[in-house]
Amino acid sequence: MASNVVKTINKSSWPELVGVNGAKAKLIIENENKRVTGVIQLERTPHSLDICCNRVFIWVDNKGNIVKVPTIG
Repeated sequence: MASNVVKTINKSSWPELVGVNGAKAKLIIENENKRVTGVIQLERTPHSLDICCNRVFIWVDNKGNIVKVPTIG
């Protein structure tokens, strides 16, 4: 029997956003994957170590630009 279930594949990392402004990247990430929330964090600041399937940390430098590939987790 054939299944009518459609598998949705959502994007889980955004390497193309390294160097981009964090606030702009947050909008792009949340638009490309409606199941996640972007969380902007200044690099080298304390953060939660738990893994969360609907969160993307967006690590930025003191100018607000992304310094690490945003990835779900």
